[in-house]
Amino acid sequence: MCLSVQIRFFITLVFLLGTFSPQAKGKLFDVLDFGAVGDARTDDSKAFLDAWRSVCEATTTSGATIPTLQVPAGKTFLLKQVKFSGPCKSATVQIQMMGNIIAPISTDWTDCKSGCWLCFDHVDNLIISGTATINGNGAVWWQKSTHEKIGDCNKPAVLYFQSCNNLRVSGLTSHNSPLNHIGISGCKDVSISKINLIAPKDSPNTDGIDIANSKELDISDSFIGTGDDCIAINGGSSNIKITRLNCGPGHGISVGSLGKDGSNDMVQEVHVRNCTFNGTQNGARIKTWAGGLGFARSISYEDIILIGAGNPIFIDQHYCPRQNCPPEKQTAVKVSDITFSKFQGTSADNIAITLNCSSIVPCTNIKMNLVNITSLNPSSKVEAICNHADGTATFTAPVVPCLSSVQDVLIRREGQTQDGDQKPQYYEL
Repeated sequence: MCLSVQIRFFITLVFLLGTFSPQAKGKLFDVLDFGAVGDARTDDSKAFLDAWRSVCEATTTSGATIPTLQVPAGKTFLLKQVKFSGPCKSATVQIQMMGNIIAPISTDWTDCKSGCWLCFDHVDNLIISGTATINGNGAVWWQKSTHEKIGDCNKPAVLYFQSCNNLRVSGLTSHNSPLNHIGISGCKDVSISKINLIAPKDSPNTDGIDIANSKELDISDSFIGTGDDCIAINGGSSNIKITRLNCGPGHGISVGSLGKDGSNDMVQEVHVRNCTFNGTQNGARIKTWAGGLGFARSISYEDIILIGAGNPIFIDQHYCPRQNCPPEKQTAVKVSDITFSKFQGTSADNIAITLNCSSIVPCTNIKMNLVNITSLNPSSKVEAICNHADGTATFTAPVVPCLSSVQDVLIRREGQTQDGDQKPQYYEL
C-alpha cells in the first residue's frame, strides 16, 4: 500500500471512530450513545452515569455550547438510584430530559440508603428542562412507615438536590413519588417553573417540594396535587417566592414543621402570591412544635383563591400529628409579622381561620386584610378561633376575635365643588 493510500485510510479511520464516539457530538452527550436502551425494562443506570461523567468532565469557553446530557424522546428509561455528583469543570451544565424515566419495582431497589432516587450533589449552575414524565412507582412504598426499608433501601425522594447553587428546573412531570417529589437542601438561587407533581391524596409523605436550609428560591406556574404538603418550607430557609401555583389535593403550602424535639429552626421572608388551594386539607399554614426554638417571621400569603379548602388560614404553635402530644413548654418558635391578604373563596370546614398560638411565646403582628371566606355548604356559616395572638383584621370575614378589627372606616371631609357648593368626600382607611 502506497504512503498516500495509507494516509487516506488513516484519516478515514479516525473520522469513522470519531463518528461513533459519544464525545464526537461536541458538547451533547446522548445516553443512547453510552449504551442506554430505553425499553422500560433494561437497567440504564450505568449508561446515565457514564454520560454524566462525560458531561461533568467537559469544558467550555465563552459562547460555546453548554455540556448537555440528552435523554431522547420516545423512550422510557429504567433507572435505579443514580447519583449525579459535582463539581463539574464547565461553569454551566444541563440535562435535556425529553424521554421518560421509571423507577424499579420494589424488589429491584438496591443500594439506596441515602434516601433519594435521582440525586444531585454539589452541581452548581445546573439546568434541567424538558417534557419528561418521571414515574416513581411509589405505591408499594406508601404501605411502609416513613423509616421502614425495602431491602437495604430507605424510602427515596424522586429528585433531590444537595448544595446545588443557581439551579434551574422546568417542564417536568413527576408521578407517584415514594417520598417527596423534589427535595432542596443547602441550595441558593433556585428557580422551579412549569412543573407538575402528582400523587393520590391518600399517599403519605409525598410532599411536592420540600425545602430545607436553602435561600433565594422562586417557584412559579406549576401544578402540585399530592398526599402531603404541596410545598413544605423547613428550618434554615429564607427569601422564598411562590407564585401562580395550583395546589390540590394536598396539605397546602406550609412553613414548617419547625422546632421538633427542641430544635432551633428559623424561616423568614416567605411570600406566596396568586395561588389556588383546591380541595386541600389545609391552605396557608404555619406549624411549629411545642418546646422548639427560633422563629418564623416576615411571611405573607396574598391573592389566594380557595375552592373547598380545609383550614384555609392556619397557624398552629402546638403542631403534633400523633397522639400523646407534649404540653406547652417554656420555649416556643416565635411566630411574627405574618400577613394574609386578599383571600377569596370557600372553606370545607366550619372553622375557616385558626390562630392556635402559644401562651408562652404568643403570635405577634398578625395582619389580615380583604379576607372573605364562606362555607362550601351554602346553608352553613364559617367562624374563626384564636388564642394568644395579636394584630389587626381589616375587611375580614369571618371576624377574628383576638385581632383588632378595622372595618369600613370612613372619614368625612368637607370639600368644595367647582360651583362653590359644599360636597362631602370620603376616604377609606
